Amino acid sequence: MLKQYKIKDYGFRLVLWVIVLSILGIMVIGSADESYQMRQTMGLVLGAVMMMVVSLIDYKWILNFIWLIYIGGIGLLLAVQFFGEEVKGAQRWIEIAGIQFQPSDVEKIILILFFAYYFSKHEDDISKFKTIFLSLIFLGIPWILVKEQPDLSTSIVLILVFCAMFFIAGLSYKIIGGIIMVCIPAAIIFFSIITQPGQTLLEGYQLRRILAWLRPTEYAEEAYQQTNSIIAIGSGQLYGKGLDNNVVSSVKNGNFIAEPQTDFIFSVAGEELGFIGGCAIILLELLIAYECIRIGRKARDLTGTLICCGVAALIVFQSFMNICVATGLMPNTGIPLPFVSYGLTSLVSFFIGIGIVLNVGLQGKKY
Repeated sequence: MLKQYKIKDYGFRLVLWVIVLSILGIMVIGSADESYQMRQTMGLVLGAVMMMVVSLIDYKWILNFIWLIYIGGIGLLLAVQFFGEEVKGAQRWIEIAGIQFQPSDVEKIILILFFAYYFSKHEDDISKFKTIFLSLIFLGIPWILVKEQPDLSTSIVLILVFCAMFFIAGLSYKIIGGIIMVCIPAAIIFFSIITQPGQTLLEGYQLRRILAWLRPTEYAEEAYQQTNSIIAIGSGQLYGKGLDNNVVSSVKNGNFIAEPQTDFIFSVAGEELGFIGGCAIILLELLIAYECIRIGRKARDLTGTLICCGVAALIVFQSFMNICVATGLMPNTGIPLPFVSYGLTSLVSFFIGIGIVLNVGLQGKKY
């Protein structure tokens, strides 16, 4: 389980970027709503400790229990269905021993580990029908449970990370090309169907969010959050209005964005840190993802490569979706910005993912 590692192989740059971004997130959260700042700070401390502990545990040893971990993740998602707490129409949280957390955030890391293990075991027959079919089954079970919470944004991220890992595992380009050729017309048909009266593919609130994104003037009430988010980011201009400012015209100070410390944290950052601050956050997210990929390229086996690239893909896709929503480039979906948004489960889960990446880097390298 524990090995003798060389200190020079530890990914200190990755740790630095993660800590810097997390501290920046705490500062922005405190400016958005000071009451959440201390809890996020505690989450940072807990996450950093978990990251250091996990980084010293051989990921191969963890994968010995991957089927138990996979089943445990499904068990937690089922517990949400039967015993979960409903908040604002979504049932995503459960409480165990007085601790409330969101299993779907943990499930992201579990599925990265599971498919890194599964794809590496089927490296030689990765493009065969049986492997593809079983992979879809193993993804589909937790995916359905996440989607039914409902948590459409997380379910989309799970699919994107799965596709990225499948591609890196060596899926045939012919199959990839065929999937793309099917997905493009399917997406066009999907959008044409959901805009028709009486459609049943989407929940009512999901359809209204898409229509509000396409026609914000007609659906002003549903587009309220995104419209104010765009105004906030634009008002920050180059340098921003400063953290904890008392500017009367501030969108944040006027409470024009509900719970800005979570899904719309980027709008607060844009308003108070300006274009430079927003770019700094994006750059840090990309640097973290790059370091994960760099470590993955030197991993001793395909499993390590897939773990690192899976974590990198998760950070990139989730960051992309959050920022696109805040800037009006995508329909409104509730998903946190990695290491920045308030949310202890999300923060600690990402730190655990980084810890596993660090352990991959501590193993023997391939040259």
